[in-house]
Amino acid sequence: MKIIYGLNKLKKYKNPVVALGVFDGVHRGHLRILKAAADKAKRIKGTSTVVTFFPHPQKEKSLYSLEHRLKLIRALGIGVCIVIKFTKAFSRISAEDFVKDVLADKIGARYVYVGRNFRFGRQAQGGFRILNKLSHLYNFKLKVFDIIKINGHSVSSTYIRKLITEGKLSLAQKLLSRPVSILGTVIKGSSLAARLGFPTANIDPHHEVLPPSGIYAISAIFNDNKFKGACYIGARPTFSRQNGTPLFTPKGGIPPRREAGQSRGQIHIEAHIFNFHKNIYGEYLEIRFIKKIRDERKFRSAESLVRQISKDINLAKKISLRHTF
Repeated sequence: MKIIYGLNKLKKYKNPVVALGVFDGVHRGHLRILKAAADKAKRIKGTSTVVTFFPHPQKEKSLYSLEHRLKLIRALGIGVCIVIKFTKAFSRISAEDFVKDVLADKIGARYVYVGRNFRFGRQAQGGFRILNKLSHLYNFKLKVFDIIKINGHSVSSTYIRKLITEGKLSLAQKLLSRPVSILGTVIKGSSLAARLGFPTANIDPHHEVLPPSGIYAISAIFNDNKFKGACYIGARPTFSRQNGTPLFTPKGGIPPRREAGQSRGQIHIEAHIFNFHKNIYGEYLEIRFIKKIRDERKFRSAESLVRQISKDINLAKKISLRHTF
């Protein structure tokens, strides 16, 4: 998939079939639109084209980072993805000017596919009815997709975000049509887990919605290869500081150091990947949550924590035998 940032260097592609939207989360409703656009482009020997926006027009409601979105869209076989920077100036463009200047003049859309609740243009004045009216004026065909409902709830990024933060991962998975996941960069940590005997990849998430704190059986995706493992999300309460002093010192007698930029109570994401020994600092890693093993809790000693981690890892391995990731 060719990714084009902005409209200045955009060239014309053959018979563009445009899927238009933020596609935050690339959930079941989005997948229907994106796959339909890809299929239509194949049938007419055209170019499947996604037009999306960054940052999210409703940034506080964002579910996935741009990198995560693009990764998922690429996997669907889309030919071109155009990422439009959503600035204050861009937000002031009228609905008709967007259709005329972007969809018609710059892209030359032959078909435009949108969800029924898609809004665009100044003050979100544009919707599928305005698009339908303008499609006749600017010579493209419009296809509008109804909102999907599951268990009486509309499938939406906002609702999925709520489910994930509440720990309802099974229902969120149904709405996404795949396991809940996060994408992040592997960073250097305190090496505390390694000193306890369980080396982990510390992950800095890219503006991703996180499940509740706890231990999870996971599938880790690195360079399109899948690995099984266990993941910890939490604030390391066992190593919390009291009056600036560590509660206790882990194996080796070295107190845990604080990562750069780390503050008290910061959430850590650490993945222990089975049979994986590569140095992947600075690389992207996707974590897919398969099943929660237990909640986070505070332990009285490093030894009791190590014993529990061993049990957690053994259980994660058993879970991995029962699931196809």
